[in-house]
Amino acid sequence: MSIVRFDALKAVPWKNGLGITREIVVEPPGATMDDFLWRVSIADVDTASPFSVFAGVDRTIVLLEGDGFTMTLDGERQHALTTACEPFAFAGESRVDVRLAGGATRDFNLMVRRGHASGRIDVVRGPVTMDGSNIALLHVARGEATIDGEACAQGDTAIAPRSVTLRDNATALLIRIA
Repeated sequence: MSIVRFDALKAVPWKNGLGITREIVVEPPGATMDDFLWRVSIADVDTASPFSVFAGVDRTIVLLEGDGFTMTLDGERQHALTTACEPFAFAGESRVDVRLAGGATRDFNLMVRRGHASGRIDVVRGPVTMDGSNIALLHVARGEATIDGEACAQGDTAIAPRSVTLRDNATALLIRIA
């Protein structure tokens, strides 16, 4: 188990250069945007910019902070990502345009190369203690947690946790990869 602290994440430009993202982990290590098997990151959205296109990738996005935004997928379908900690899955090759619901937002992203792996995000709210043996990553979206005996704060992510205790009013995103 290792913990990635939010403050240690480096902000880098999106694939399309129109926003910033902070990569938490990529598999295999050192993979690029074109050859990862799966990737987890946190993005800041502060303008009505289109998302980067990732052909052959299944994406799941979760609003962490802010008022959120409305996504228009392929010019037709709309989804309001305005409720925190509600995962929304979509195809990476979709053309996604964004209209902010208010100010800047922060969101959590899981990207999985279709046909090579699958992934999902489950939301768990505390107080709860659980076995982490089938969890690839756990992201503390709200509040505090103790993971394998180590204190974790909002924004921290544990890779391959074994035991997890979420405190009162804490919310975690559980990432499972197969």
